[in-house]
Amino acid sequence: MEFEKEILELESKIADLKKFSEEQGMDLKEQIEKLQKAYEEKLKEKYKNLSSWDKVFVSRHPERPYTLDYIEHMTTDFIELHGDRVFGDDPAIVGGLCKIDGQKVMLIGQQKGRSVEEKLYRNFGMPNPEGYRKALRLYKMAERFNIPIVCLIDTPGAYPGMEAEERGQGEAIARNLMEMAGLKVPIISVVIGEGGSGGALALSVADKIFMLENSVYSVISPEGCAAILYKDASKAPQAAENLKISAQSLLELGIIDGIVEEPVGGAHRDHKCIALNLKNIILSSFLELNKISVEELLENRYNKFRKIGSFIVNE
Repeated sequence: MEFEKEILELESKIADLKKFSEEQGMDLKEQIEKLQKAYEEKLKEKYKNLSSWDKVFVSRHPERPYTLDYIEHMTTDFIELHGDRVFGDDPAIVGGLCKIDGQKVMLIGQQKGRSVEEKLYRNFGMPNPEGYRKALRLYKMAERFNIPIVCLIDTPGAYPGMEAEERGQGEAIARNLMEMAGLKVPIISVVIGEGGSGGALALSVADKIFMLENSVYSVISPEGCAAILYKDASKAPQAAENLKISAQSLLELGIIDGIVEEPVGGAHRDHKCIALNLKNIILSSFLELNKISVEELLENRYNKFRKIGSFIVNE
């Protein structure tokens, strides 16, 4: 990432100095500590002042933790469930039963890949209709057994291919929106990376919606917006600012309920730390949601989405 060049230079200098110290048997502890301090200060400075466009790149960082990473660091006894019972299984969405500190949870999330093979297998985190129908099946199973739901969102959008459209992509997403609105169990959704378009919304009709500090959530990508509105892809940074896609902007607008703090330098630098932060937010939210009746839960969820987009005109 462009804004990380100075940080990477310091990282390289620290690594070189440590290697030289070991090879030559010299005590360079003082110099290394000085560089380390400069590195940490630069890291804090850069990540404290990220633009919306910078956050787009951080949200797409290839080392950023994905759903399976959170499952590994945050849950126990995970049992993955496959298939939509209509067409097949979609690896772009993973889901199953697990426990978070003893709390039974149905966890469903979008999964990208890191290697070329895994990216292709997971379809770059872009679900097909069967992925959303699998998610719906798991929502209904959770409701049947009174198990709360956690959705982890990380997709550039639903897969727009012809075969997806032939199998009812739009209908699958719309049905998820409708069904999630009436589920009689608590739902928490968290944008852990990219929250793109309807592909993200199908996992977002929740009682609590959170975003990681450097994630983004939008109706369209900045590149797509720039191409459509400005007929100029180079205006993507401007589009990112205008779309208000950052967690901070969306919290201010009342779209989300809170921001999950990331480690200094982004979630990709410390998977365990961000998993712990997210786990604490999830558990405290369920503690709150479990205190209210089903009727109140559904009423609050309905009102939450009805008020999005409302505003007062000052004359």
